[in-house]
Amino acid sequence: SSMMDSEDLVITSSKQDIAHHLVKVNSGKHYFCGYCAAFTNIAITFPIQKVLFRQQLYGVRLREAVWQLQRDGIRNLYRGLLPPLMQKTTTLALMFGLYEDFSSLLQRHTNAPELVTCSVAAVLAGTSEALLTPFERVQTLLQDYKHHDRFTNTYQAFKVLKDYGIKEYYRGLVPILIRNGPSNVLFFGLRGPIKQCLPEATSYSAHLVNDFICGGLLGAMLGFLFFPINVVKARMQSQIGGEFQSFPKVFMKIWLERDRKLTHLFRGAHLNYHRSIISWGIINATYEFLLKLL
Repeated sequence: SSMMDSEDLVITSSKQDIAHHLVKVNSGKHYFCGYCAAFTNIAITFPIQKVLFRQQLYGVRLREAVWQLQRDGIRNLYRGLLPPLMQKTTTLALMFGLYEDFSSLLQRHTNAPELVTCSVAAVLAGTSEALLTPFERVQTLLQDYKHHDRFTNTYQAFKVLKDYGIKEYYRGLVPILIRNGPSNVLFFGLRGPIKQCLPEATSYSAHLVNDFICGGLLGAMLGFLFFPINVVKARMQSQIGGEFQSFPKVFMKIWLERDRKLTHLFRGAHLNYHRSIISWGIINATYEFLLKLL
């Protein structure tokens, strides 16, 4: 009897080890798929992002923003690519991977409803992503033509900020935190229901199209919803040194500069809408495709 108990213990232990290994492998898969999805997206949509950034920062019209990029020349078109490439690939790897990890962890150790655990997991993943703010910070500086003469590459920008202390790397952290948590909750919470509303996919290509539409619609909606927050973030992060102004103070300053008109605050939002459809369509479709493939 003791021998049988010992065998059962060994079998149970082996099963637990295998299950633990499968969970780790499955978790790693989500990080990898998120990383590849971000890489594909950035490589395709970076020039559109640059036009959008100019509109957010200076409130200029589309034609003026495009003219600025033409004036900068083709040599500067992909200037500032490295920070978003490093930041976005890591951010989306964390976004998808940590969401899955936190969801599994909370579901195993709490009795809360799935909606609550998934929402908390999404907020935790978004908050963790904010650790990568320095990359977003440097990207802002490199994309701003006012700093073209001061910085020639990513390394130089990081080096200059070092003289101002670690706090300078995290300028604009508050709007990033305000944006990340809620946007993650909405993205992961609505992704399933939106896909269920689409025509049923019966082939690989149909699934790919549905995932693109689902990701694109969500990305466009969230991009528009949080657009003013990103406008404030761009303004805060374009500054080097000096006072760290609060989110409400910077918002009011921009609001007054733009004649207290909501339409002026949302300049660039239409381009962001179209960019988000493409970007998040690519991200969601690539992520789901690789997840099925692996």
